[in-house]
Amino acid sequence: MDATLDHVMLRVEDLEESLEWYQTHLDYEEKGRWEADTFTNVFLGSADMHDDGSLLELTYNHDGRSYEMGDAWGHIAVRVPEDELESSYQQLMDEGVEDYRDPESCGNRYAFVQDPDGHEIEIVKRDYGAKWSLDHTMIRVEDATEALGYWTRTFEYDEIGRWEADTFANYFVQREGAADEEMTVELTYNYDGRSYEMGDAWGHLAVRVDDLHDVWEQVLERESEDYRDPESCGDRYAFTKDQDGHEIEIVTRD
Repeated sequence: MDATLDHVMLRVEDLEESLEWYQTHLDYEEKGRWEADTFTNVFLGSADMHDDGSLLELTYNHDGRSYEMGDAWGHIAVRVPEDELESSYQQLMDEGVEDYRDPESCGNRYAFVQDPDGHEIEIVKRDYGAKWSLDHTMIRVEDATEALGYWTRTFEYDEIGRWEADTFANYFVQREGAADEEMTVELTYNYDGRSYEMGDAWGHLAVRVDDLHDVWEQVLERESEDYRDPESCGDRYAFTKDQDGHEIEIVTRD
């Protein structure tokens, strides 16, 4: 199965404010938009993103609702060159972004900011990929063995890295043969047996495939949840869920 990470969706309460924030501070461009009667989806990405790079999807519902962040979703991460972490963070501070977790407090290995809705954005050092392009999305899982097995069995992803600390572990998974510039999924497992609230401010991860119906059948054969099948989605996409309830959209390539 060739399932490339396509985008990550998060919900925003003020679309114009969010668009201005990402376009001003991360130099994102609007790559696509879907206007429906009750909601708007806008897809953003860096100007020179890799062909298999992932997009950020902002979803705005027109009814003025607010959202709960929850803690089952963690953050998205964006890349900066190895020697530009401090200067990039300072640039954001100079532009009026709120000081959340500066590089020094993170051992000068990474930093964090928040967007207008409170979504956490990690800034990581990489020697590949366009500046500010999406590097990974972190989700929290209650059983690391089950989570790794899910991504391996369902989407044939490989574990490409891990960090095991005293109280938690991070595992990174990605499709076999992926380019460095592609987004990865970071599975965070805390050893204390805690559980998580999903919330609704974060939406889903999406993978793109060549044949929606063929992949959907494989997903079901591998006992992933039949959440929203292709027919119910106009045969344009479908949704399953992982073992913790994180939604995963399956979309076809253009």
